[in-house]
Amino acid sequence: MTELIIDAWMQFPDEKFLHDPMFESLRRWPTNWRTLAEQIGGITADEALNELRRQGASKVIASAWWGPRGPMITNDAVGTVVRNHPDTVIGIASVDLLRPMEAVREFRRAVKQLGLKGLRVIPWLWGLPPDDRRYYPLYAECIDLNVPFCLQVGHAGPMCPSEPGRPIPYLDHVAHEFPELVILGGHIGFPWVSEMISLAMKHPNIYIDTSAYKASRFPSDFVDYMRGPGRRKVLFGTNYPMLTISECLTGIDQLRLDAEARSLFLGGNAARLFGIG
Repeated sequence: MTELIIDAWMQFPDEKFLHDPMFESLRRWPTNWRTLAEQIGGITADEALNELRRQGASKVIASAWWGPRGPMITNDAVGTVVRNHPDTVIGIASVDLLRPMEAVREFRRAVKQLGLKGLRVIPWLWGLPPDDRRYYPLYAECIDLNVPFCLQVGHAGPMCPSEPGRPIPYLDHVAHEFPELVILGGHIGFPWVSEMISLAMKHPNIYIDTSAYKASRFPSDFVDYMRGPGRRKVLFGTNYPMLTISECLTGIDQLRLDAEARSLFLGGNAARLFGIG
């Protein structure tokens, strides 16, 4: 029987995105990101999906990107891929954090008109931790729209300060003030993995995805959490094109997850959080 594999964090980058100076540090690493950046023209969404399906993906959760200089992957671009591949792609919106009312209106449009299923903001991109006041109207809108709020937790790979990605105290504040908000922290929280685990254990509304990390690199305390109390709290992800599904699944058998924990991790938890039938 084929496993349900849902990639909880990936993006369909164009050539401009792949070559953005912000990602110079990522291009120094031996990753798929660098390989694609070296190709002329990058890769189309259809080509990326064909490759991800070949590697076992059932569905992917694709993110828009918005930073202080404007949209980097637009909500409309993600909406187009969702419309062209409705059985495979779930879209996540992004907005201009510095313009709160415009951000709320754009987020609402992305969900109601484009069919996107959540919101992602990257704290290091803005230099603002998630308990900054500019996030709060968006949290209220996520609750009203009944969709998750997604963010990066942990250090910044690009050459930006990492402090906005620290889980405690910033994300702890948010979870206390918005207990109805479903919060998904991507990139496991390294080097503050223990902080992220403690928040997921403390708050029913906090979840973690493993994007940007191969299974062979998961810290031992994180694996223990996945096997036990965190089996319903951890989602599989890649951060494609940084890593592929095949790369991220390297070493998964060595995690010694039982059948239920493995099924929930690879797809069941994502299906529940994002309402995927």
